[in-house]
Parts: sequence; C-alpha cells; structure tokens
Amino acid sequence: MATLGRLSRRVIATTLSGHLRHHQSHNLIRRTLATEAQAAINESPDRVKWDYRGQRRIIPLGQWAPKIAVDAYVAPNVVLAGQVTVCDGASVWNGAVLRGDLNKITVGFCSSIQEKCVVHAAWSSPTGLPAETVVDRYVTVGAYCLLRSCTIEPECIIGQHSILMEGSLVETNSILEAGSVLPPGRRIPTGELWAGNPARFVRTLTHEEIKEIPKLSTAINDLANAHHSEFLPYSTVYLEVEKLKKSFGISI
Repeated sequence: MATLGRLSRRVIATTLSGHLRHHQSHNLIRRTLATEAQAAINESPDRVKWDYRGQRRIIPLGQWAPKIAVDAYVAPNVVLAGQVTVCDGASVWNGAVLRGDLNKITVGFCSSIQEKCVVHAAWSSPTGLPAETVVDRYVTVGAYCLLRSCTIEPECIIGQHSILMEGSLVETNSILEAGSVLPPGRRIPTGELWAGNPARFVRTLTHEEIKEIPKLSTAINDLANAHHSEFLPYSTVYLEVEKLKKSFGISI
C-alpha cells in the first residue's frame, strides 16, 4: 500500500507540473506576441488620443439642406435637419434639435436657441396661420423650450422650459416668463409680459426693460463668438495649428 501511495503521489505531481509548465508557456507566448504587436505599431504624433464618434450635426433631407451663416455658432452636438436657416450672428447651443423636415425653420440675426431646445414646424397650422417656425432678430430662447410652427418677432425673450404651440405669435418687445405655455393661435401683443399655463397677460413692460432685451442678445452673441473661436469644425486643422504654434515656441 505504501508503494502504491508513493506512485500515486508521483503521478499526480508529474501531471500538475506538466499543466503548470503548459500554462506558463502559454502566458509567455501571449506576452511575447503582445509585445511584438505593440512594437510594430508606430504611433503618429498627430494621432488624437480620444475618439470622435458624435452624431451627424447637419442632416440634409431630399433637396433641403440646413444653411448656416459663416459667423453663426452651432454647437458640435446640435442637430439641424432639413429646411433650417441659421442667420448671421445667431447661435444654437448644446443639445438643441431643429427639425425642418416638414416646413421651414429660421433663426434670425443675433438670436439664440439655448441648450436642449426642440424646434419643429408642421405641414400646416390648424389656425390657418403660417406653419413655418420663425425666430426673428435679437430673440433669446431659453433652455429646454419647445417651439412648433410659431412666430417670434424681433427683440423678445422666451423663458426657459416654455412651450409655444402651432400658430402662436409673440410680437416685438415682449417677454414670456419661464415655464409658460402659449396655446395654438394665441398672440402676445407688443410690449407685454405674459406668464402661466396657459399664458396670460401679467403687465406692460417698462421702457428700461424693453431696452434690456437686445442687450441680452448681444451679450449671448459675444459669448458665442468666444465659443466659436475655440471650435474648429474643419477636419483636423487644429492639429496643424498646434504644430505651427510649437514651431514658433507658442505655448498651447
């Protein structure tokens, strides 16, 4: 029995040592192949360290393609689809969606569509008014707003989280408070402050408040210019700029 026990232990030890050597040689081969593969990769100094996989910003639909003015700022993760026009000095901020697949959408001079806004236009308006969505010049549309087939005349402020339904009209020098809902076909007359759900007249704006409306649009335009100067949309041009700065000893 003692002899049988010694033979069993010897066989088990031999088997285990064989498995261990096989496992070690397998790991050694894997490490060797990984090292050789890493050495074979000659990483370019121009290679970007992160991956740009974002969504498509400009989406043509049929014969319609979004039009963006040269000095307009459109954030990298904005979606513009179909019949969308962003005029000079306008800005469309992060996460906004302007979907002009059914009708036209226009963002006027020095106007801003802020973060996470959704702008759409229907085929036709049930009120018989124009179904396209028009945001005229010097208009500030706050974050998280929903605009659908409405018209906003020059120098207005739309507070954040507001909803403007089909055929609604905001006339010049007016303000809609945050969180308000403007029902279909409702009109806000010139120089008035409206608020609520549904939106109702609150009071007449003072002359000083009216003068501040375009100033807000201009301030947002200045901020958009600062963002625009930091965002180079054309391929990898920024890499060439960085090379040029390094060659002249300019800190990046």
